[in-house]
Amino acid sequence: MVVDTSKALGRRYQQRVIDAPLQRALEAAGAVLIEGARATGKTMTAMNAARSFVFMDDPELKLVIEDAPQMFLGGERPRLLDEWQVAPSLWNLVRRSVDSTASPGQFILTGSSVPADDVTRHTGAGRFLRLRQRTMSWWEKLEYPTTQVSLADLFDGRRPSASPTSSDLDTVIDNILRPGFPAMTQLTLPQSAKRLRSYIDDVARTDIPRLAEVRHRPEVVKRLISAIARSAASEVSHATLAKDVRSVAPSIKAETIASYVELLQRLFIVEPQPAWSPALRSRARLRRASKLHLADPALAAAALSAGPDQLRSDLKTLGFLFESAVIHDLTVFAHALDGETFHYRDSNGHEIDAIITLPDGRWGAVEVKLGGLRVPDAVASLDAAISQIDTGAVGDPSFRLVITGTGPTLVTSDGTVTAPLAALSP
Repeated sequence: MVVDTSKALGRRYQQRVIDAPLQRALEAAGAVLIEGARATGKTMTAMNAARSFVFMDDPELKLVIEDAPQMFLGGERPRLLDEWQVAPSLWNLVRRSVDSTASPGQFILTGSSVPADDVTRHTGAGRFLRLRQRTMSWWEKLEYPTTQVSLADLFDGRRPSASPTSSDLDTVIDNILRPGFPAMTQLTLPQSAKRLRSYIDDVARTDIPRLAEVRHRPEVVKRLISAIARSAASEVSHATLAKDVRSVAPSIKAETIASYVELLQRLFIVEPQPAWSPALRSRARLRRASKLHLADPALAAAALSAGPDQLRSDLKTLGFLFESAVIHDLTVFAHALDGETFHYRDSNGHEIDAIITLPDGRWGAVEVKLGGLRVPDAVASLDAAISQIDTGAVGDPSFRLVITGTGPTLVTSDGTVTAPLAALSP
């Protein structure tokens, strides 16, 4: 029997999108590594699938970890080793244990940071599968609304029924500002904003120095996080971020910013959205810079000190936070399909906000518009961009989707699906 989270942690487990991929991974590999930012629910998710567990960051276990880490491998399988990076030697011990048996589903490891030497790159091939746990999607936060536009259905050629139901702007703002960190979903917006600001402060003061020796004050890292939040819906260079940070660190260089961004990625606080590189019909050149997103749209809002009143009066900021929320949820759902999320931009000025690709070569194109009245513009933009792509080489898109904040669910005359983010599901 799996661990009862109500008894072990005092909280009932809420089903997550990652549950099905985790079960598939346990059936296919000896060990599964769940990575993600602090407080995304990795422990709860892993315990819900495990039969025994140990918390490696328990201070009372420190001496035992140093002297006899192998003792933590005993117990019913799957066995959870929570925050395994506290004792990096466990990686090889788990690997050897997995090698000694042909049975899958032996261990679940969770981690909130990547060790400096990243031992997982070198010794896990064939034994470990890696999953990324992100914060909760809107579908999870809203507890599975019945009006759904399934990403899996879109790839399989199924289209949703029309629905006039849509959200108003205040509801969209509320959903953006409500964090996807499970322990914060029931807080009021002022309470969660305070918690998120503290989270950012902890990252700058504690988590970053734990990974590497940095010579700048925590305020520099906090300003960098704010700069990344401000540029979440656009390509941004380290040089541009450095300019933003120089108000608190006048001599900081782009190379230093690059190293700090890498540390934030190792903590899973920042996630890149890479550029897609398909074959093109035209002689246009592809832009290859990644976009950077923070782990949760509400975290980005907190980094910008953007509350409900500010967002109502600043639709530009609301727009890029909404786009970041859409990319976040698409990434969560694509991950459940073993897919990836990219963006597209070429030198002729054509852009697609999100490209979802699957391992079998299927792909879908997604445009994001905050307001439902902008759907015709989004459809035209998708058509123009897709016309540049050599579909003879990559195939036609499985779907064209426009995700809005306040629009209805419908299928346009050219087959493009449009739906509000609140209706999107795995």
